[in-house]
Amino acid sequence: MASGFGSSSYYDRRFRQSPALIRARRPYLFKNAVVGSAVAAFAIGVYAYTISVIGQDEFEDVKVPNAPSQPEKK
Repeated sequence: MASGFGSSSYYDRRFRQSPALIRARRPYLFKNAVVGSAVAAFAIGVYAYTISVIGQDEFEDVKVPNAPSQPEKK
């Protein structure tokens, strides 16, 4: 069996990337970083919006039941 992951020539015996893998990934590096940043920014924006909207709610419309009365002990 060849070194690395099976018969892959993209990694050496110490599981480091070969120059061929680095060259193959280079055209996609910037695009992937931009898309990843956009997805992360969207997720953080949704989280921040949700927290801000929930924080403004006073919960005045929620009916809270009275505390249960304790039966008298004899």
